[in-house]
Amino acid sequence: MISHRNSLVIAVMMVAAAVHFTTPVALVAEDEQPLIELLQSDVPKADKALACRKLAVWGSHKAVPALAALLHDPELESWARIALEVIPDPAADGALRQAMGQLEGRSLMGVIHSIGVRRDEQAVDGLIKHMRDADPGIASAAAVALGHIGNAPATAALRQALVDTPEAVRSAVAEGCILCAEKMLNDGKKDQAAGLYDAVRTAGVPKPRIVEATRGAILARGADGVGLLVEQLVSSDQAMVAIGLSTARELTGPGVSKKLLASLTRMAPDRQAMLILAIADRGDSEAMPAMLDAAKDGPVPVRVAAIEVLKRLGDATCIPVLLIAATEENEEVARTATAALQELPGNHVDRDLVARLNSAKGKERIVLLELVGRRRMDAVPPLLAAIDDADGQVRTAALVALGEVAQWEDLPELIDRVVDPPRSDDTPAASRALQAACLRMPDREACARKLADALERAPKSAQIAILETLTGMGGTKALQTIVEAAKSEDPQIQDTAVRLLGTWMTLEAGPGLLELAKTPNSPYKVRALRGYIRLARQFLMPDDQRAAMCKNALDAAERDAERELVLQVMERYPSVPMLRLAVESAKNPALRDKATGVAMTVASKIGGGADVQKLFEQVQREPVKVEILKATYGAGDTLKDVTSILQKHARDFPLIVLPSSSYNEAFGGDPIPNVVKQLKVQYRMDGKSGEVVFPENAPILLP
Repeated sequence: MISHRNSLVIAVMMVAAAVHFTTPVALVAEDEQPLIELLQSDVPKADKALACRKLAVWGSHKAVPALAALLHDPELESWARIALEVIPDPAADGALRQAMGQLEGRSLMGVIHSIGVRRDEQAVDGLIKHMRDADPGIASAAAVALGHIGNAPATAALRQALVDTPEAVRSAVAEGCILCAEKMLNDGKKDQAAGLYDAVRTAGVPKPRIVEATRGAILARGADGVGLLVEQLVSSDQAMVAIGLSTARELTGPGVSKKLLASLTRMAPDRQAMLILAIADRGDSEAMPAMLDAAKDGPVPVRVAAIEVLKRLGDATCIPVLLIAATEENEEVARTATAALQELPGNHVDRDLVARLNSAKGKERIVLLELVGRRRMDAVPPLLAAIDDADGQVRTAALVALGEVAQWEDLPELIDRVVDPPRSDDTPAASRALQAACLRMPDREACARKLADALERAPKSAQIAILETLTGMGGTKALQTIVEAAKSEDPQIQDTAVRLLGTWMTLEAGPGLLELAKTPNSPYKVRALRGYIRLARQFLMPDDQRAAMCKNALDAAERDAERELVLQVMERYPSVPMLRLAVESAKNPALRDKATGVAMTVASKIGGGADVQKLFEQVQREPVKVEILKATYGAGDTLKDVTSILQKHARDFPLIVLPSSSYNEAFGGDPIPNVVKQLKVQYRMDGKSGEVVFPENAPILLP
């Protein structure tokens, strides 16, 4: 139930919203006198609340008496305080102090809060008195208000209260002390602030206040706070560890990062890793040498964390350490270091890595070759030299990298490595490299022509690799080449080409697949036809085109399995052309039952226009006598009688096709908007009675 006070709040919010949306963006100055008079009148309280809101903008000392009078009204006190908190005149402070001596309960708590907002130092004595109030809520409000004021008397009273205040108020007293300490810190009184923070964190106060005070104590000490920070990082208390890590990111002062790094040995490896990441967030250049040292040896989590930092903050000077790590046996360290080398920014990093290729040996050389490809560096000459290396791993790495950086003029070299490889075991890597390079070429048609020319001189294994590359590229020439290969006399080449055509990602593959599906005595007829049906099922196209493809597939099909796949496509994409094809298919005795079912489904989905009814009546079927006895549409007790509408559209077959696929449109309106409805039909078919319920807009096929 909404209280009278809540009703007032809602009313004011509605009025305020109306004002907000109907006035210009620029504020229009108002004379405060009419607003004051309104507060003193008998107008509804919602209007007075809105006047208070305006006086928060335009009010002066003149408005204070009228606003102060409202502090005794439980429904308007908060609105009055909104204005009193911001009126720039000592009169507002006096009114709040006076009310503090008169009010009780929640009203008093509200006034105390406003005094804290205004930081009224003259109210300190009264707040100290209320901090000893028997009501914990009032005492707590006074303690926090003293914290906001934060002068010497307030601070002294709060510090003493830490010792002897009741437990229910102790959290608020601690909060007040922390606020005072923050003010000291902002005023440059770091030692005093640190002392007050220490008093809070060592007092018997709730855990959240200890955590807050610990953070403050560390920050107040600056670089000298590292020792206290490290105490938190080695603690068994996860809350203190968390505040230590977050404060490590904030702490300022000379040598802080170095001191933090020096403390790493005091921590377990997982804590070391977390501190390293925290130090990295500081962005101090002085941390880099220590990060390099941490990346060289030690526990794996620490090394990985240090390497992650080098990836974010490092430069070319980190390359030697990262290269060593990238060649290590530990997979996690090696993987992280390689990723860091890949992401180090700058052309000078590329130049450094390429220069090292000339003298690199073993695993380091392989890592550098991989980086050439990953960073897409301009380093073709050393790659061309490495693809003839005696080490197979080196050749593979060089070929893969060449695929990532090769230019148009380098393509013949890759093609030759596929067509006539010096070493047969390099063919898989060369094929991958060729495909990667071709996919990057700006003129794919020219690239496809070059590959098609290479087919004539390539051995069978190379032809297969080239055909797969052409499939990945796509385009007119690539498709033409694969269609021709599908007619090859070589069974393996033909098998590969038909398989690739079946995965082609554009409709242009349709004619070639259909031609193969119609080729007499071809062992790939079924595969080609299924590829053609896939195109009809998966790709966007006009209804007429899809229906034409389905007809072509039915004409080419020799098995029921493929014919049923075509019927599924017809059912999936209902349209008049598809209905026409389904009706035509139903004339085939072998397809009559299934095609009739498809025709029913299609007709029900596209609605019952004159063309649809005429087409559907051509379906060969055994006629049945259908009588609609009663039909209702709706939900719950809200039902609309639609018997006559269904009787009008019932024919001598079980499917009833309405003029629209939407029940609401077909039945002349929505009987119960925004509610899911049902159609309930009682009927008689060939003398046998039945009853069925259809969900909204479902096909009406009587069982």
